[in-house]
Amino acid sequence: MLYIIRHGKTDWNVKHKLQGKTDVPLNDEGRAMAEKAREEYKDVHFDIVFCSPLVRARETAEILLRDRDIPIIIDDRLREMCFGKYEGVEYSFDVPGCPVNVIFQEPENYKTPLEGAESFEDLFERTGEFLKEKVEPELEKGKDVLIVGHGAMNSSIVSQIRNYPRKDFWSGGIENCKLMRLK
Repeated sequence: MLYIIRHGKTDWNVKHKLQGKTDVPLNDEGRAMAEKAREEYKDVHFDIVFCSPLVRARETAEILLRDRDIPIIIDDRLREMCFGKYEGVEYSFDVPGCPVNVIFQEPENYKTPLEGAESFEDLFERTGEFLKEKVEPELEKGKDVLIVGHGAMNSSIVSQIRNYPRKDFWSGGIENCKLMRLK
């Protein structure tokens, strides 16, 4: 079985700031969310956990799996999508014509990467490679796999597994610290 979960909240989530690859830690609410998820999912079996290298995901994984003897394997391909110069922008939806909003509002129209940002093609390439090289072999062995990551990165995995068209990229609804069963 394949599961995916998004990290707990950070101060940047609260302020509606685009995080991307910026390494922002969990806040107290995020830690509490991870603790709640730990209790809620304590009976869900995982053989192996793959995790983003960013601290908010690593800390979520560590809290979620505390007292369990499950390896957490960090993989750089699970880092969040890079939003380039727009990382740190607050309330981008309130900025008329803000170019980064196309990623969220019309993902099918995000064709040319914004200044310093990652393209969907690059995001899908690295997460697709990860799925093929790391996840599929474990699933073929009958293992239960958990991926701990981020909103856009997780959405790219959900989109690939469920064959969503690009316009439905965000339809998976990746909430903080909510476990999603994929296959």
